Amino acid sequence: MKLNSRFLLTTAAAIGFASAVAAQETPALPAAEFDTVVATVNGTEITAGQVMLMRTRLPQQLQQMPDEQLFDSLLEQMINQQLLAETLETRPAMIDADLANEERTLKSSFALQDLAETAVTDEALQAAYDEQFADAEPGREYHAAHILVETEEEAQEILDTLNNGGDFATEAQKSLDPSGHAGGDLGWFGTGMMVPEFEQAVVAMEPGELAGPVQTQFGWHIIKLEETRMADAPSLDDVRDELTQTLQRQAIDARIAELTDAGSVERKSSKDVDASFMSDPSFLTE
Repeated sequence: MKLNSRFLLTTAAAIGFASAVAAQETPALPAAEFDTVVATVNGTEITAGQVMLMRTRLPQQLQQMPDEQLFDSLLEQMINQQLLAETLETRPAMIDADLANEERTLKSSFALQDLAETAVTDEALQAAYDEQFADAEPGREYHAAHILVETEEEAQEILDTLNNGGDFATEAQKSLDPSGHAGGDLGWFGTGMMVPEFEQAVVAMEPGELAGPVQTQFGWHIIKLEETRMADAPSLDDVRDELTQTLQRQAIDARIAELTDAGSVERKSSKDVDASFMSDPSFLTE
């Protein structure tokens, strides 16, 4: 019978933590290095670095335990794991596959971190800001409210009510959009932020005006334009996070493209491989 590794980890952890005792005051001890050997099990070494990595995978609540207690408990867990691991007579193929995935993920994460850090400099941020905003004209922003319903008939009926003195916020309670609970208020938005049909209607309106019924992919709208304003270009600090993400993404995309061109990659698609194994749990036990 195949035992789930998570079950083994949970069981071993329970044994380890149950047997842990509060740390006693001791004289100053030598500082551990990442590769300091803290246990040897039948010739296999367990290092301080491995113990620390195990700690990072614990729930935050357990990570708050005193260092001494946590160390003793984790080390006992890892020793128990090693003893159990050595009882396997054959090495399941999924172990090597899982280790390969983990190694690939960790290595690529470090590579991405290096790329992200080197891609973002003060000079690069300023250049990206200047390219996007230095010559930008002030743009108009709109503050509008709407009522969304399923049919044109419903929308027309609401519009008739409003034109006869009805209260927009009251009618907005009928809206299918969550904004209906706030009187249909959509807040401020600029061009390009709404679907084209909605935006075209708003741009053509004057403050205080009603428009509709307007059909979009979401249904039928009655729109009220509250007010407009001119918005200046944001400051560098306002868009620093956005520009940072853009620079990082561009650096990563460029590096992957460079590596792909320089490397040798052979791959198959779902047209070449029967992908039904993806939903077959027994595939991992073969």
